[in-house]
Amino acid sequence: MAATPQNPDAAPRRKVSRHRGEGQWAVGHFTPLNGNEQFKKDDDGLNVRTRIETIYSKRGFDSIDPNDLRGRMRWWGLYTQRKPGIDGGKTAILEPEELDDKYFMLRVRIDGGRLTTDQLRVIGEISQEFARGTADLTDRQNVQYHWIRIEDVPEIWNRLEAVGLSTTEACGDTPRVILGSPVAGIAEDEIIDGTPALDEIHRRIIGNKDFSNLPRKFKSAISGSPLLDVAHEINDIAFVGVNHPDHGPGFDLWVGGGLSTNPKIGQRLGAWVPLDEVPDVYEGVISIFRDYGYRRLRTRARLKFLVADWGVEKFRQILEDDYLERKLVDGPAPEQPVARWRDHVGVHRQKDGNFYVGFAPRVGRVDGTTLTKIAELAGAHGSGRLRTTVEQKMIVLDVEESRVDSLVEGLEALGLTARPSSFRRGTMACTGIEYCKLAIVETKARGASLIDELERRLPGFEEPITINVNGCPNACARIQVADIGLKGQLVLDDQGRQVEGFQVHLGGALGLEAGFGRKVRGLKVTSDELPDYVERVLKRFQAGRTDGERFAAWASRASEEDLT
Repeated sequence: MAATPQNPDAAPRRKVSRHRGEGQWAVGHFTPLNGNEQFKKDDDGLNVRTRIETIYSKRGFDSIDPNDLRGRMRWWGLYTQRKPGIDGGKTAILEPEELDDKYFMLRVRIDGGRLTTDQLRVIGEISQEFARGTADLTDRQNVQYHWIRIEDVPEIWNRLEAVGLSTTEACGDTPRVILGSPVAGIAEDEIIDGTPALDEIHRRIIGNKDFSNLPRKFKSAISGSPLLDVAHEINDIAFVGVNHPDHGPGFDLWVGGGLSTNPKIGQRLGAWVPLDEVPDVYEGVISIFRDYGYRRLRTRARLKFLVADWGVEKFRQILEDDYLERKLVDGPAPEQPVARWRDHVGVHRQKDGNFYVGFAPRVGRVDGTTLTKIAELAGAHGSGRLRTTVEQKMIVLDVEESRVDSLVEGLEALGLTARPSSFRRGTMACTGIEYCKLAIVETKARGASLIDELERRLPGFEEPITINVNGCPNACARIQVADIGLKGQLVLDDQGRQVEGFQVHLGGALGLEAGFGRKVRGLKVTSDELPDYVERVLKRFQAGRTDGERFAAWASRASEEDLT
């Protein structure tokens, strides 16, 4: 057992090569080195729930302690949202209390993207009653509300928990939602179903105070799909389904992925993990992060920096020797996916002979009324099971063949399509300046209008294309790994005025050829110019690609002139 602030006398594990200022618990450094570490030491974030229920919800927003408001409340999925009317030029200038509105974003945690019709109906009803109809599907399989009042939070919790949902550790320096294949247990081509491991990890780890004070957030993914459908390359830990030549189906272990302003692709440890050992290995890796993670600078407090400094050999050795106390089995890498899309949109046969139907809202934006109607459709056409995806999409499971067309028609009537264009299918957007205090530009409406424009201008475009729109440099919408990644910033227009715009990243990708998009020097596009720019680049791609060449490959070799 490594030393922790709760058990400082325990023998430290092994020293690391970094200087003594990194705040690593495992080498005896418990003195908080920044304000975040101090408020976590003062009181565990999980404890704030009692204060929300007994004090803040009764006395109102102004009664909330600042360290709870901008810190511990995240442990229960709550962030203050951006005060309306503050433009992007003031995002980095104003103090937090100047940016804060008296309303909250609330994130509903949906591990593995698994929902029932009853759960979705409750999510929709809460949206209508408490969140002014807001409900966004995120690229981490969650649902986010806005306009939440602190007075209403206890009642929202009661309703969510009554149907088996929660907001526990949906945000904060915690083990966030565990991504899972949205077709786990049903897909015809699945290598292995990771659901039992996901459930056991959730039981052991979530809400456990042994893991509720991490250096920063910890992102996880488990999928046994050969489509590699959970963006495993950019998670802190990921288990990817593989077939071992001697041991059969299991998981390939990846660690140290992440994006934001210093992106890194996760690295394979070269270890094969059987299904029943996945929770132990997960616990070992998250414990390494807790004990050895850097707590001095928030900008270096992710697992990816520790993995980069140690290297995979040392990381695996410490995991095996000090945490698992046994060796892991060497194993193969996953195979290259065959399908060109990994989002499960469309009509697909399940292994039991039924079908699942994946459909696409515009950039993840839905509303409470729509969600309740989706629940009704799913209940009438399927078994009552739905899934969310890591591309801001949704899937209805267990549909008999005779009912598929009726379901698709019902979804179309709601403005949701199982036969989307490449642009609607491949475009994602983060929350943006509408609600987010970190954002510089608007994203959701911009992404939706871009889809409409591209569908009108390029009606015959059928190539898979990902266009990810982000409101700031933090990459919540995964701009670096999109075909066309758009990072929001203020730019100068042709008249020298400062306006909303984007820095462009071109040719990023996930999969076994994962890589970050190319930036062309000086290439920035105003929001108004965006449809013209994307149309121009895609037409050049169509004209200049080789047979079967994908956008990312073309963009990596294209001239700067072709990309501007």
